[in-house]
Amino acid sequence: MAQAYDMDNVARAANVRLMIFDVDGVLTDGSLHYGADGEALKTFNVQDGLGIKLLQEGGIRTAIISARRSPQVTARAKDLGIEFVHQGGHDKLTPFNALVAQLGLSNEQVGFIGDDIVDLPILSRVGFAVGVPNARPEVMTRVHHVTQNGGGRGAVRELCEFVLRAQGLYDNIMAQFLV
Repeated sequence: MAQAYDMDNVARAANVRLMIFDVDGVLTDGSLHYGADGEALKTFNVQDGLGIKLLQEGGIRTAIISARRSPQVTARAKDLGIEFVHQGGHDKLTPFNALVAQLGLSNEQVGFIGDDIVDLPILSRVGFAVGVPNARPEVMTRVHHVTQNGGGRGAVRELCEFVLRAQGLYDNIMAQFLV
């Protein structure tokens, strides 16, 4: 069934040249599982991963900015070819500002998806701010768009397809799979 979209959000998504992802609660469901040796385990959604690859295929750059530091995130980002990864520290704004400046983009050309209060400084600056359904209330009042699917459960894939559709790229990218 086709979903009706807010045309302002479509216009915001059409302008995105860089999509930045939070990790815990967005690329994962936010759960942390600890193994017998105390190592934290994370579960990533494979459909979300393909969404990121499709976004990249459409020429949209991708990045991760996460407050937690995790070798699993490093490995997942490498696997997906995510170009820019910053981990560690609740100050997400400093790496955001550095990345936007490095790429010569305006804030309006950047999208960010987050779920918690540490994401607010970026969400309040980007052209396309996105949250997941279980995001903190402070986040929900500051985003332009909320995904239907939850973090780690297809939210990122949904977002990637939304951006690709807004930019008129979705059908051409999908054509390769409909042979």
